[in-house]
Amino acid sequence: MEKESLTPLVADKAERLDKFLHRHIGGSRNQVEQLVKKGFVRVEGKTVTKAGHKLASGQRVDYTLPPEPDYEARAVDFDVPVIYEDDTILVINKPSGLVVHPAPSVKEATLVDWLKAKGVNLSTISGEERHGIVHRLDKETSGAMVVAKTNAAHERLSAQLQEKSMGRYYVALVDLPLKASGIVEGPIGRNPANRLKMGIVAGGKEAKTRFEKLLESDKAKVELVGAKLYTGRTHQIRVHLGKLGRHIVGDHLYGFKSKSDKIERILLHAYILYLDHPTTGVTMQFKAEIPEDMQGVLTSYFQKERLDEILDPCPFLRRFGDHCNRLFHEGGDRHDG
Repeated sequence: MEKESLTPLVADKAERLDKFLHRHIGGSRNQVEQLVKKGFVRVEGKTVTKAGHKLASGQRVDYTLPPEPDYEARAVDFDVPVIYEDDTILVINKPSGLVVHPAPSVKEATLVDWLKAKGVNLSTISGEERHGIVHRLDKETSGAMVVAKTNAAHERLSAQLQEKSMGRYYVALVDLPLKASGIVEGPIGRNPANRLKMGIVAGGKEAKTRFEKLLESDKAKVELVGAKLYTGRTHQIRVHLGKLGRHIVGDHLYGFKSKSDKIERILLHAYILYLDHPTTGVTMQFKAEIPEDMQGVLTSYFQKERLDEILDPCPFLRRFGDHCNRLFHEGGDRHDG
């Protein structure tokens, strides 16, 4: 049985229907296209089945969600740290090695399986296999993620992603210190020589990343760096570091692996997430503690006291010219200032 219609959307400019829906409700372009083709979208009350239908400014768009397919949940034998939870959102610290949502090639339990096993109410905009997922992290990348519990929250968070009022700051250990902090720009698309990789290619999507030097090791030629994304392209940090001739330690796809290399995960962590709460509108920040396996590597290169100082959230944010004056959450603790 179909879901109830959501609150109608109103086109704020002339554009293709599929682009408008992707901008407002999230999901992949293919998911949006299928939603239209299968007759779940109406413009001014009339069903439209062409994804390229041109909207006029002011037109009303509403849609229903398709029936949910049978979904075989996998057994969950792990837990995921929760940073914050209320009636509309859940913010978690995703462990490295955990796949976000099911796919034909994924055999193990995923974050979506964990959410379902915990009985968390989730949005359904992105389909059964992507319940609640507003944005994602690669399997080996750890860190902060927000999950939407309602369709209204999902819509508003997706809009924030597009407007750049929601985002994340990352920390990474790189295999050679940066020459200087700064911004890297370069269009990102599929690497024509290796379909598993992305690259800076002509015709790719605009991408912009800011890197900040944080702490150089006196034991090896490695450096802890911070990164802020101004766009959200696949593998963006890894590709832009590659442009600088640098790679993340443990990144065996874009970097290098020797026989003596025992690091099995990429040392990249989504450290701070910021967003406007979808119900209250209050701007919030969330810190995802660096997991033990990554902490262990970092403390082998840097003094723990110095690490703690560098990674104090407020000084960390100020390095990017941003302020730490919002509601801040660290695993449930609340800080102002």
